[in-house]
Amino acid sequence: MSVQTEQVESVPAVGVSKGDAPPAGPVAPSTERGTSRTAPYLLLLPALLATAVLLGYPLIKNGMLSFQNLNPRQLILHLTEWNGVENYKEVLGGSDFWKVVERSILFTAANVVLIMVLGTLTGLLLTRLGKKMRLLLLFGLVLAWAMPIIAATTVFQWLFAQRFGVVNYVLDSLGWHSMADHNWTSTQFSTFALVVVVIVWMSIPFVAINLYAASTTIPKELYEAASLDGAGAWKSFTSVTFPFLRPFLLATTFLEVIWVFKSFTQLFAINNGGPDRLTETLPVYAFVEGVGNQHFGMGAAISFLTMIVLLAITGYYLRTVLKQEEDEL
Repeated sequence: MSVQTEQVESVPAVGVSKGDAPPAGPVAPSTERGTSRTAPYLLLLPALLATAVLLGYPLIKNGMLSFQNLNPRQLILHLTEWNGVENYKEVLGGSDFWKVVERSILFTAANVVLIMVLGTLTGLLLTRLGKKMRLLLLFGLVLAWAMPIIAATTVFQWLFAQRFGVVNYVLDSLGWHSMADHNWTSTQFSTFALVVVVIVWMSIPFVAINLYAASTTIPKELYEAASLDGAGAWKSFTSVTFPFLRPFLLATTFLEVIWVFKSFTQLFAINNGGPDRLTETLPVYAFVEGVGNQHFGMGAAISFLTMIVLLAITGYYLRTVLKQEEDEL
């Protein structure tokens, strides 16, 4: 009986071969891998949809307007007059646009240089201060950074007011009596100087706080090794601090270039791009031509050209970053 039982148990089932037998281990994780690959895209989908609706539609609408002859007559009569690339030809063919482009680049460069230098010095100062003074300075920086743009601009308008401004009063009290009733928005240079003060004052906190946060990640052992090698403060900065902060400085400079280049509120609120439209940058120029002069197709074309300039700057930045990564590899 025992022999027969062993023989029966050893006979495989009819119609089932070894190749058809189900696997003995757990199910292959192909489904789990597919889910893990698609999960990031599913999580990004709501943000992408919101971006497409809130930014994509206005962008497409603005692009369509740039190929139309849209003036008050067309708005009143509800007409759609397509004129092809005539708006772009008129903008690019005129000398005013290229003057504004040059002015915008110089304005952006001056602001970014001051922001990065003063912001870097403030951030390095935060690393050297004591705890109480650091908290006090951080509190002041956060207040300056969090203040709404139009509120900060209004405060500076009061400070530099012609008759009752604090700046003119202080300068007059110090013996500079010709500044008692000085109009800071009467010339191109003084108006730009006032706008630069506002923008730099509001932008320094971002650079300083982020640089301070980045500097806290630098190992202290590196500074100790540099001091043992006889390195002073400047040598420690160039050999230890700057190499660690270089990616941050590059990314921050890129962000500041974009933010300053497209700044509109400060310039328009202080003097509406005046005097004589001499302080108009590309965003202000697009608004004045589009909304102010009611040449909406022209304004749309200028804004699109502004976006192309920003895309060119972005492309240059990405190329620089990729080249830097290749050099490091």
